Amino acid sequence: MRVFFLLLGLNIIISCSGKGTTGTDTVAPQVPVDKGWTFETTPVWADEFNYTGLPNSTKWGYDIGGSGWGNNELEYYTNSIDNAGVANGLLTITAKKEIKEGRNYTSARLVTTNKGDFLYGRIEVKAKLPAGKGTWPAIWMLPTDWAYGDWPKSGEVDIMEHVGYDQDVIHISTHTEAYYFKINTQKTSTKKIVNATTDFHVYRMDWTPYALRGYIDDQLIFQFANEGKGYTVWPFDKRFHLLLNLAVGGDWGGANGVDDTIFPAAMQVDYVRVYKMIDK
Repeated sequence: MRVFFLLLGLNIIISCSGKGTTGTDTVAPQVPVDKGWTFETTPVWADEFNYTGLPNSTKWGYDIGGSGWGNNELEYYTNSIDNAGVANGLLTITAKKEIKEGRNYTSARLVTTNKGDFLYGRIEVKAKLPAGKGTWPAIWMLPTDWAYGDWPKSGEVDIMEHVGYDQDVIHISTHTEAYYFKINTQKTSTKKIVNATTDFHVYRMDWTPYALRGYIDDQLIFQFANEGKGYTVWPFDKRFHLLLNLAVGGDWGGANGVDDTIFPAAMQVDYVRVYKMIDK
């Protein structure tokens, strides 16, 4: 989602003050070479959701609150099993029409921060999306350490985004300081998947030092290659974690309003798998 994702010959000086700092290139970065990296066949991290109850607390945490999350979203994110629960082999994230903490909707935003943080790899999520105007589900990644500064300087990777008023159109995007949506330079590809809300599909991102490549059902849809111009273009040489969420309304999701008759609305996830990149 859009709110807040090795270069060779690049030295980076990073202030020790943490999030909100910026990096400085001390030598001209070099354009990397695509070495044709492959990925291990057994996941290094996964959740198959073959249990019942709350999401596995060793793998998932929650972002909680109703701040609008930088997009004027309408929901309050909870850690309630009513909004995120596992049963029958599926994780179900449910947006409900109910009042909580001054908000008129509840939902959930699951995160793997400090429980699943990755540098390069293949990320694969099999999911079925909600239907209805006002829904805004996403499968995405944010930086764990924010080494290059606040959003969008440290990057964002959107493996899958969907807005309910634009039925079945899937967006795959990246955001960086040089390329992001608020200055209309984001790197994005779209694909219409005619049964995205009625069937499960596999959304995948292959992340290497050379490129981010996004797939739907093994079909290459998106590619953003490392231009070798430093962190403002390519901050994707640091750890990132996963997020799964279902927003309601917001600047994009609610651009055509919210249909209250659709609730409860749910995104269902069959599995999440991360495969380690085989270095060369």
